[in-house]
Amino acid sequence: MSRTVYCQREQRETEGLAFVPWPGEMGKRVFENIGKSAWAAWLAHQTMLINENRLSPMNPEHRAMLEREMEKFLFGGGAEKPEGYVPE
Repeated sequence: MSRTVYCQREQRETEGLAFVPWPGEMGKRVFENIGKSAWAAWLAHQTMLINENRLSPMNPEHRAMLEREMEKFLFGGGAEKPEGYVPE
């Protein structure tokens, strides 16, 4: 049986994540307040950020930047696209 959460991004009850998707307090916050579809939207946005900005998830500075962007995307009303980004 899946668990439900009130998704802060989508502002509705939705299916919750099966596991904590990120380390630390941010991961716990996401697990408790974000649904699967909002997390999937973040993963697509994160992939775009990594590719457009040539980020490495292994680099601590890049991980910190991704965490800041994650918080804006999921809890702060949206994150911005990289300068010059043109969708396919």
